[in-house]
Amino acid sequence: MSCSWMILVSAVLVSVASVAQADVLEHTFSVATLSLPRICEPGNTSVTAVNGRVPGPKVEAREGDTVVIHVINDSPYNVTVHWHGVFQRGTPWADGPAMVTQCPIRPGRRYTYRFTVAGQEGTLWWHAHSSYMRATVYGALVIRPRRGAVDYPFRKPDGEKTVLLGEWWNGDTVALESRSFSTGVPMPNADAYTINGMPGDLYHCPERTNRIAKFKVRRDKTYLLRIINAALNTAFFFKVAGHTFTVVAADASYMDPYETDVIVIAPGQTIDALMTTDASPGRYHMAISSYQSAIPFPPMPAGFNGNASTAVVEYVDAAATANAASPVLPVMPVPNDTDTAHGFYTSLKALDRPGRRTVPLTVDTRMLVTVGLGFSSCQPIQTQCNRSAPVVLANMNNVSFALPATVSMLEAHYRNTPDGVYTRDFPDQPPLVFDYTSRGLLGNTPLASTGSPSTKVKTLRYNATVEMVLQNTALVGLESHPMHLHGFNFFVVAQGFGNYDGVEDGAGKLNLVNPQERNTVAVPTGGWAVIRFVANNPGMWAMHCHLDSHFGIGLAMVFEVESGPTAETAVPPPPPDLPQC
Repeated sequence: MSCSWMILVSAVLVSVASVAQADVLEHTFSVATLSLPRICEPGNTSVTAVNGRVPGPKVEAREGDTVVIHVINDSPYNVTVHWHGVFQRGTPWADGPAMVTQCPIRPGRRYTYRFTVAGQEGTLWWHAHSSYMRATVYGALVIRPRRGAVDYPFRKPDGEKTVLLGEWWNGDTVALESRSFSTGVPMPNADAYTINGMPGDLYHCPERTNRIAKFKVRRDKTYLLRIINAALNTAFFFKVAGHTFTVVAADASYMDPYETDVIVIAPGQTIDALMTTDASPGRYHMAISSYQSAIPFPPMPAGFNGNASTAVVEYVDAAATANAASPVLPVMPVPNDTDTAHGFYTSLKALDRPGRRTVPLTVDTRMLVTVGLGFSSCQPIQTQCNRSAPVVLANMNNVSFALPATVSMLEAHYRNTPDGVYTRDFPDQPPLVFDYTSRGLLGNTPLASTGSPSTKVKTLRYNATVEMVLQNTALVGLESHPMHLHGFNFFVVAQGFGNYDGVEDGAGKLNLVNPQERNTVAVPTGGWAVIRFVANNPGMWAMHCHLDSHFGIGLAMVFEVESGPTAETAVPPPPPDLPQC
C-alpha cells in the first residue's frame, strides 16, 4: 500500500471516528403555568415554567453533538426559546427570537428546535425570547469538550456547580410587561433576586423558610462554578465569603486565568470560575448584589438590601464549627461601584491555545452606534398612555426598533420579500455628532427626541469583517448596556469612558493580540466598547440590549448577513413544522 493511500485511509478513519463520537441528544420542554409562593407576601402567584421547574432543565452536550428540543406550549401565551450564544451555523431558523427568526409557538402548538453545537465549549444558556416570560423560562446549556478530545485547558476540577442568577416578581411578568407598554410607565423593579430560583435568607420573611440554594462541597477540592446571569434587568456582583476565584472562561470562550475575589456579570453573560475549598470548615454565604450603573444613581426601593440574594456553600465532611449555624457573609461592593465593575470587565483576556479564533486585522465595515434612551410620543397601540407627556424609548443611532407583526424577518429574507417587513437603511453613524456623554445633556428634550419605532437592518456581505463602536449616551441617563449579538461571537478590542475618539482610542490602543471573545458586552456607563467580528453566518441576527426593560422599548437592531457562494453558506429552507404567524 502506498504511503499516500495509507494517509488517505487514516484521514477517513479519523473523520468517521469523529462523527461516531457525536451524539444526538433529545429533550422535551413542556411550557405550562405553575403556581409558586410569593416572596414576603401571602399566597401564590402563577408563572410560566418549563417541565414544572424554575429554573428549567439543564441541557448538557459535547462539542459536535446535535441537540433536539421538542417545545410543547401548554401555556396561555405565545412562546419561543433562544439558545443564547449558540452560533446556529446552518440552522438560523432555530435561533429563537420571536418575529426575527420565527413566528411564536402559539398556545396548544409545538415546535422542534434542532441544531448542532460545533466549535464551542463552555457555559451557555437558554431562555424564552418573547416578552418578559424569560423571568421564569430559562436554564443552563453546558457544552463539554468532544468525547476523545483534549479536556479543559486548565486543571480538571473535582466537581462542578451550576449557578443561575435571576429576578423574581410577585406577579405575572407577561401581564406586568403588557400593562407597562400600554401605559408607557416603566415596569416595577423585581421583588427579589434569586440564586437557582431561590431568594435566600436576607429578607427575613417567615414564609421563606428553607428557600435557599445549598452547594455541598468537600475540603481541599477545586470546583468549576458555571455562573449564568439570567436576570431580566440587573447586573450583579458575585462573591463567596472566605473564598477566591480563578476565571477561566466567559460566554463559552476560554480566558487567560484571572484571579479575583469578586465576579461582575451582566444580564446575558456567563462566567466559568474555579473555586478551591481551602477555607476553615464550615458554612459560607454565596451572595449577589446589584450593580447599579445608572447616572444619576437611582433611588433604591424600600427595603433594598445590598446583599440581595444568598445561597450557602457548605463543607459536608468538616467537623461542626462556630460558624456552622450562621453562615459567614461576604462584604459586597457598594451598588454603584463602577471602578470594580470596569476593572473586572477589562481584566479578561483570551487564552492563547491552538486553534482558537483570532481577531480580524482588517475591517470592511466600520460603524459607530450610539446606545441609550430618548423620548417620543405615545404610540397608537399604547392605549392607556398619557398623551400629554413624552414616553421613554430606547434607540441605537436614534432608531428605535420595532418587531414586524405578520412575517418573521428571516422568512422575508429567505423569500426575498422584505417590503413591508423591514428596510435596509440602519445607519452606520448617528444622525448628529454631539458630546454623547456630557451630563449637561440630561433632559435635553430636542436631542433626546426619537422618532416612531421602525424595523431597520444593516446588510452585510458574506465574510465581511465588521468593527462596531458602541457608544453610550447621556440624554436620559448614563447606564451600562449589556449588548448581545445573536449568531456570532465578537472580540472586545477596547473599552473606555467618555466619547470614543478614533485617533486617541483607536489604532495602537486596540488589543488585536488576545482580546476577550464574547457574545454579550457590558458597554461601560458613560463610555464605549469597540468590537470586531466576521459576518460568516448567513441569516438575520438580532443585536440588542439584554436589559429586557430596554429591549422591549427599542434598544435593538438586526444584521442581515447575505449568503455565501455555496449551498453550505446559504440560508437553508425553513423546517416543515416552523410556526406560522
